Parts: sequence; C-alpha cells; structure tokens
Amino acid sequence: FQISNLHAGDGAENVIPGELRVMFNFRYSTETTADVLKERVGAILDRHGQNYRIDWRLSGAPFLTPHGRLVDTVQSALRDVAGVEPALSTAGGTSDGRFIAPTGAEVVELGPVNRTIHQVNECVRTSDLELLSDIYLTILSRLVD
Repeated sequence: FQISNLHAGDGAENVIPGELRVMFNFRYSTETTADVLKERVGAILDRHGQNYRIDWRLSGAPFLTPHGRLVDTVQSALRDVAGVEPALSTAGGTSDGRFIAPTGAEVVELGPVNRTIHQVNECVRTSDLELLSDIYLTILSRLVD
C-alpha cells in the first residue's frame, strides 16, 4: 500500500477541512487479487464509520511466468555470455509484461543495470549495452534453432 498524494483543505490555517483526498496504489503479488484488496479496504473504512468514495483503476495484474524454453534459454545465455548465474526474481517495477502474461506466454524482463533509472541524467554504461546486445543475439539464435 503506497500513498502517492494526500490533499485536504484549501490552504487556510484555521479551517478544518471538509474532505480528504488520497491517491494510493497497491503493489501486490499473485497471492491475492484486486477484488480482495477492494473488499478489505472497504471493510476497514466501513468498520470505522467513514463516508468515502473510491474510484478504482487497475493498471495491470501481477503475474508469474510459466517456466519453459524462454526462461531456460535466457538463463543459459546469461551464464555463457556474461558469466553470471541468473536469479529469477519478481523484484523491480511495472512493465508491459503485465499485458503479455495473460496470453499464457512466458515473459522475461532482461535489460541493463541502471542505477539512475527515472532520475535526472539517467544513463547506462556503453559496455553494458554491448554485453546486453551479445546476450540478446545469443538468446535469439538459440530460440530460432
């Protein structure tokens, strides 16, 4: 549960606000659903006698990809080209994989390490891009065979 915006009142110091507007989001796993979260939030607000209205928007459901040929190929390419032992992880941010996963296709997100992501002067080392290019080429050539 993350509150991203909180607003109440009109800026006057001596007036009790008549309403509070909260913008929030849930970052949740496949162990629950959006409907369950909606029910829980409603139950909490109802239990405390709150007068509320929530405009829900689902930008994408969490997913776990099935383990198969794509995952195996990406892992072996990372071992062979980069010399690293890859770890399957659900860490990270939201991606367009959330639109592909419901089709049943395997989804793998693989890109450069980026310590400056979404920051001013975002950048990636050229050597990381060159290595990534070699990894992608290896993955593609193994999948086409």
